[in-house]
Amino acid sequence: MRLHVIGCSGSFAGPDGAASSYLLEQEDADGRVWRVLMDLGSGAFGPLQSVIDPADLDAVIISHLHPDHYLDLTGLEVFWAYHERTDLPQLPIHAPAPLPERLSAVLSRDGRIPDGTDRVPFEYGALTDGQELRIGPFEMTVREVQHPVEAYGFRIRAGGSVLAYSGDTDACPALDELAADADLFLCEAGYVEGRDDRFTGVHLTGRRAGDCAARAGARSLALTHIPAWTDPEVPLAEARAAFPGEITMVRPMDILELSS
Repeated sequence: MRLHVIGCSGSFAGPDGAASSYLLEQEDADGRVWRVLMDLGSGAFGPLQSVIDPADLDAVIISHLHPDHYLDLTGLEVFWAYHERTDLPQLPIHAPAPLPERLSAVLSRDGRIPDGTDRVPFEYGALTDGQELRIGPFEMTVREVQHPVEAYGFRIRAGGSVLAYSGDTDACPALDELAADADLFLCEAGYVEGRDDRFTGVHLTGRRAGDCAARAGARSLALTHIPAWTDPEVPLAEARAAFPGEITMVRPMDILELSS
């Protein structure tokens, strides 16, 4: 399984890159490469186009409906609805149930059909806690996690490897379950110990991400969702104090290869 980091800036697009977006690639038994996008936050649709033709996407997963995780779906919808190709199928979008209405509100329209067209470009599927998804060679377990809005983390199995993705969350039992024995735990660390203690139920710190990875027995930890005002060395040091395994601080355009 291959993971492309399209954007990883926390809470908003930063000076060096877009907000959260990650592209998964995996070949199936017939050699066909499947591509699933996890989140498409503010500023991410531009760099996505430097990695693949968006028409090659097989599905999109949206963890929650904060702008830094879904807002650039507006650009993807324009691409899909008005593209010169007329053979594009509806693109499956798996997300919290309010997404279609949220997109319509952002685009100042009634209903799901883009202006001047006669069809809905996306096929929406509502995420639920405990759901099992199958997209080509990807098998995904969905769990609701701890965030101020409806939010989900994911356990993704493909090619004999396991990737856990936290989405946005504070520490919770569901996150430990998702990360159990994962080959790679892609985990947000948006807060810093001490500085952000006044906020609860929103984000992890590097320390809490490391604690979760250690409890879960994850093989490696990749930290993400670091906001522009935070020195990445701080959450990295916090995580290293809690987790003895390999730790990576992801950067825009990183490519991570998973092996079991």
